[in-house]
Amino acid sequence: MGKFENKTVVVTGGNSGIGLAAVKGFLREGANVVFSGRRQEALDEVSEGLDGNFKAVLANQANPADNKKLIDTAVETFGKIDVIFANAGVAQFAPADQINEDFFDNQFNINIKGPAFLVKEAIPNLNEGGNIIFNTSIVHQKGFEGAGVYSATKGALRAYARVLTSELAPRNIRVNSIAPGPIGTPIYNKMDGMTQEQVQEMGTAFAANVPLKRFGESEEVAEGVLFLASDEASYVNGIELEIDGGMSQI
Repeated sequence: MGKFENKTVVVTGGNSGIGLAAVKGFLREGANVVFSGRRQEALDEVSEGLDGNFKAVLANQANPADNKKLIDTAVETFGKIDVIFANAGVAQFAPADQINEDFFDNQFNINIKGPAFLVKEAIPNLNEGGNIIFNTSIVHQKGFEGAGVYSATKGALRAYARVLTSELAPRNIRVNSIAPGPIGTPIYNKMDGMTQEQVQEMGTAFAANVPLKRFGESEEVAEGVLFLASDEASYVNGIELEIDGGMSQI
């Protein structure tokens, strides 16, 4: 019997990278999984390779109406929810004197407004003793050049998670975050305003600053998510778990 047998899990951004690795992990452990993505073709392609009880939902985390649709679909399909993994995010880099309003709004809408409204819709539908897990980043712990707005969104998400930990404690709902370091995910191919060469150079610099001298894999982060969502972490609450090869620690 899997660790999440008869549990219902919602994952945003579950069609690639860390989100997809988490979806596969939860399904492997017997969960009913509802996951979202912004492109129907990507959801269809991913769904063909999955086994278990799942439903893919076209939804943009930045849109509050889509977050409501995602939660409503999960409840209608599988009943009340046990785990929320607010994973979807975007990373854009630019010096402070080169940002514009769209650059700012896009990241804040996806990275902090989206999770906040996702949780708003989820709270009435969460089982007692449930779990909420956010995908933050070690970026807000350090001063990476060009990452001011991105870092601010992740710092805001970490602060939000702290408050939510207190608010939901009376219902025994645990709130934790995972903070990845450099991870080999498709997010590095979605950085507007950067050439592929610039992205590769940035990736090489990131890896050089990791004590293990490599990028992490999505599956390594997903295992941290599954741990935080499991009964094995029943006394783990309010933390931000760095999964970064030691980058934030030295």
